[in-house]
Amino acid sequence: MSPVDVQPPPPFTAEDYRARGRRVVAAATEAGLAGVLVTPGPDLVWLSGYQPTAITERLTVLLLAPDQEPTLLVPALERPDAEAAEGVRGMRVMDWADATDPYLAAAPLLRPDGTYGVSDSAWALHLLGLQAALPRSTYQSLTVGLPMMRAVKGPDELARLTAAGAAADAAYGEIVKVRFAGRRETEVAADLAALLRHFGHEQVDFTVVGSGPNGANPHHEAGDRVIQQGDAVVLDFGGLMFGYGSDTTRTVCVGEPTQQIRDVHEIVRLAQEAGVAGARPGATCQDVDRAARTVITEAGYGDAFIHRTGHGIGVTTHEPPYMVEGEEQPLVPGMCFSVEPGIYLAGRFGVRIEDIVTVTETGAVRLNNTDHGLAVVA
Repeated sequence: MSPVDVQPPPPFTAEDYRARGRRVVAAATEAGLAGVLVTPGPDLVWLSGYQPTAITERLTVLLLAPDQEPTLLVPALERPDAEAAEGVRGMRVMDWADATDPYLAAAPLLRPDGTYGVSDSAWALHLLGLQAALPRSTYQSLTVGLPMMRAVKGPDELARLTAAGAAADAAYGEIVKVRFAGRRETEVAADLAALLRHFGHEQVDFTVVGSGPNGANPHHEAGDRVIQQGDAVVLDFGGLMFGYGSDTTRTVCVGEPTQQIRDVHEIVRLAQEAGVAGARPGATCQDVDRAARTVITEAGYGDAFIHRTGHGIGVTTHEPPYMVEGEEQPLVPGMCFSVEPGIYLAGRFGVRIEDIVTVTETGAVRLNNTDHGLAVVA
C-alpha cells in the first residue's frame, strides 16, 4: 500500500495572493460594495496565506477596498506571525495593543457610511464593535455579496483538488478490503482516517460511517453500533491535502445485498450520473440539483432525498456555490463542487454516492474515479 505518487505543488507566491485581492476588489466594486473585510478563516487563508495560531476574541481583519492599499489589522502580539505569511509580504500591516479599542483602530480605514462585505466566519462581537464605532456603516455576508469569490479555481488550485481527490480514491480502494462485519463504526472510521493520512492528507475533516439504519442519517457520526451482516454502509470522508479539500461518498454492503438495497443504490447511481451530466457551462446550480432529483422523484423516492445535491469545495470542504433549488448562479469553467444525491429510508438504510467535479468548457470532469457500483465487503 504505497502513498499516492504526487509531487507537492509549488507554494502560492505573494503575487498569487495579490492577484486574488485585486479580483476581489474588482468584484466588490461591481457589486456596489465599499470594500471587503476579511476575518480569520478560509477567506483570510485564501487571500493572504495567514491563519492566526488561535482564532480568539482579539480582532484580526484584512481590508480590501478600491483606491486603498490592502491593510491587515492585527493584535500587536500577533504581528510577527502575520508579517511572516507569504501573502502578507508587501501589505500594509497595522496593530493594536490590548489596552486600546480595536474598533477605533479599524474605523479610520473604513468609509463611515460604507457597505462592506464581511467574511461569513466573522464573530458577531467584531461586527457589532465595528457598527458601534461606525453607526452609519452596513455589512453583508460574503456568501450573499460575493458568492463567486472563491468559486472559480485556477490551474494551481485545480491541481491540489485533483491530488486530494486521487488520495481519497486511494483510501476507498483500501477500505473496501477491510473487514466490516462485527466491528464498530468507529473502528472503520479510524481506518478511513488513517488511510487518508497515509495517502497524503494533512487534515482529516470527517469520516462518516453510517451502517444499517444509521445510514439514513446523512451526517451520522460514527458510533459504537456493531456493523451487521447484510448492512448497507454509507462511507463519506474527506479532508485537506496541500491545503485543498477532498470529499467523496460510496455506499457498500456487508455481504450479499437485498434486492431493495440493490434497487435503491441503482437509482442513486443514475441520479448522480444525471447530476454530473447536467453540470455544464451555461446551466445553473439549481439545474444540477434538478437533474439528480428528477431521477429519484420519478423512481418514487423524492421524499427520501432530504438535502441539496452539492456544495462547492476549495480551501474548505464546504463552501459556495450550492447545488440547490433556487440557486440561479450560472456554472462557469473552473467551478468545483460535489454531486451527491442520496436516498434515506428511516429505520432501514441509506444510500449516497458523491464525486467532486470541475466544470470545463464542454461539461464536467470528475475528480473522484472509483467504481460507482455497489461494492460488497467482508
